[in-house]
Amino acid sequence: MISNDTNQNGVINVSIQFNEIKVQFSGEPENVLLSTIKFLAKNIPELQLAQKISLNYSVSELIDMYSSIIKITPEGPKVLPNLGEIHNKKFSDKEIVMLFLLGSKIAFELGKTFEKASPISDIQASTNLNPKSISSRLSELVKVGYVTKSVNKETQTESVVYAITTIGIKWLNDIIAKKIALK
Repeated sequence: MISNDTNQNGVINVSIQFNEIKVQFSGEPENVLLSTIKFLAKNIPELQLAQKISLNYSVSELIDMYSSIIKITPEGPKVLPNLGEIHNKKFSDKEIVMLFLLGSKIAFELGKTFEKASPISDIQASTNLNPKSISSRLSELVKVGYVTKSVNKETQTESVVYAITTIGIKWLNDIIAKKIALK
């Protein structure tokens, strides 16, 4: 049985009963979620096996990993590679495009934007990269499955938009980890 009760202080209570085991977690939502997942993974072996082959990133994980590079501003996501420990690191155009698309995904999941996908014009305006370079890099990234390309028909005019994929995030993690020590 899982029940939750959130009061005005942002505290959540979760009670779990599995066979003869009963536990209760109370605290901030993120901490309770992590404790619940650890409990379930420890006590239900199939979940632990599934977790080993599962590839998924929560918004909190992405923020922890990229908060030194990506900032969400009122104008949208920004890649700011000149901060602190990464000041002397150079990012390729491909990496900057992927970082921007990851920022778009994070902003969308935080409810800061209405779209997780971005047109080339937004990428260019935010990154100041050459539009032809952006187009070429996106073409390469779409071919390998790191980015999806779709037509946004919800706007007045149809526009092609791009979004990062989960496997694209994995690729980006591997590349960036070689350049800087992720938190």
